[in-house]
Amino acid sequence: MPASTLTAAVLPPLQIGRLTIESPVVLAPMAGITNRAFRRLCRDYASAGGTGASALYVSEMITARALVERNALTMRLIEHDPGESPRSTQLYGVDPVTTAAAVRILVAEDRADHIDLNFGCPVPKVTRKGGGGALPWKRDLFRSIVAAAVREAAPYDVPVTVKMRMGIDAEHLTYLDAGRIAEGVGAAGVALHARTVSQAYSGDAHWSAIARLKEAVRTIPVLGNGDIWSAEDAVQMARETGCDGVVVGRGCLGRPWLFADLAAAFAGRPERVTPDLGEVAATLRRHAAYLVDFYADELKGCRDIRKHIAWYLKGFPAGSNLRHHLATVDSLAALDELIAELDPAAPWPGAPAEGQRGRAGHPRHVVLPEGWLDSPELTPAQAALVAQAEDDSSGG
Repeated sequence: MPASTLTAAVLPPLQIGRLTIESPVVLAPMAGITNRAFRRLCRDYASAGGTGASALYVSEMITARALVERNALTMRLIEHDPGESPRSTQLYGVDPVTTAAAVRILVAEDRADHIDLNFGCPVPKVTRKGGGGALPWKRDLFRSIVAAAVREAAPYDVPVTVKMRMGIDAEHLTYLDAGRIAEGVGAAGVALHARTVSQAYSGDAHWSAIARLKEAVRTIPVLGNGDIWSAEDAVQMARETGCDGVVVGRGCLGRPWLFADLAAAFAGRPERVTPDLGEVAATLRRHAAYLVDFYADELKGCRDIRKHIAWYLKGFPAGSNLRHHLATVDSLAALDELIAELDPAAPWPGAPAEGQRGRAGHPRHVVLPEGWLDSPELTPAQAALVAQAEDDSSGG
C-alpha cells in the first residue's frame, strides 16, 4: 500500500490494563538484542519522529528462577533507563510458584510497569523438556502459570500479557485455547507470533491465525507478530486481521528508525525515515556508545555491536574487507576509523535495504518429552522434566 494513501489514523492507542500506548506497537523481546541500549535507541527515533506517540519497548527475556535467585546478570538486565516509561519486562517461567515469586520481586520492588510472559521459545533444548512453545499444550500448567503471575501483579495494578506461538506444529495448535485461558484468568493482552514451533523463524507467518485469535478473544487486546519488515506491513496486518496492535522483532534489526515509521503510519502520516549512509553510520556509532555505557565496558560494548553491523549496512555500498573489519571492532576509536571509510553521501538504497533481517532457518521436527502429546495433562515425570527447562531457555 503506498504511503501516500494513509490519510487517517489506522489504529487507536493500545490499552494494556492501566497503560495507554499511544503508538500501538510493541518491541518484541529478543535475546542479546533488546537490552537497555537498543531500547534507548529505538525510543530516540520514535520521539524524534514528531508524533509524540511512544511504543512499548520490552526487555530481553528474563528467566523467573534467575530473578528469584537474584543472579547478577539478570538483575542488570531488568534495569531500565531513568526516563524509560512504561518499564516493560518479559519473564519466562515453567513453574507457577517460581513465576509468582519472580513477579512479586518485579512489582513489590517497583521494577516494572508491565510484565509479559513468554510461551513462544522454539529452542530445541527448551522444548525437549516441555518448556517454551511446547508448554501451552499442557493447558492446566499454562493456566496456573498465567494465573499466578496475574495474581501477584494485580495488587500493584501491573498488567500481565502473554506472548505465544500458534502451537507445536500444524497438527497440534494451541493458540486459541491459550488465548481464551489467558483472557479468562485476567491477562491484559495476548500476542501471537503467527508461526508454529516447528516453523521456528522459517516460512511465512500465518496472519489468518491472528484474525482467528481476535475473533476468539473479545475482551482484551490481541497483538500480531510475524513478517513485519516495514510500516506498510504493519498497517496491512492490522487491516487484514483486525488486531489491536503489532509486535515487531527482526524487522527493526539495524533499523531502529522503524519505530518512527510505525508511529507515523498508524497515525495516518506518510513520512518515512530513509537515512543516507552517513546517518546510518552515526546511528551505528551511537548504538555502540550506548552499549559501552550499558556494559560499563568498552570491549564488551564493541563486541556486542559486531552482530549489528551487517543489519545496519544491508544494501549499502561497503566493501567486504571493510565489513570484515567492522565485524571485529574492539574499541570506539577503531570503530570511528572504520566508519570514516564509508561514503556518508551514499543514499538510502531502497529495496536492497528492505525485507528480512536476522535468522530464518528451516522448519524442524520439534523434540518433546516422551508422551508429551498423549494428553494435555501433565504426568509427574513430565512435571519433573519441565522444571529443568528454565535452565536452558533462550529466545522467544
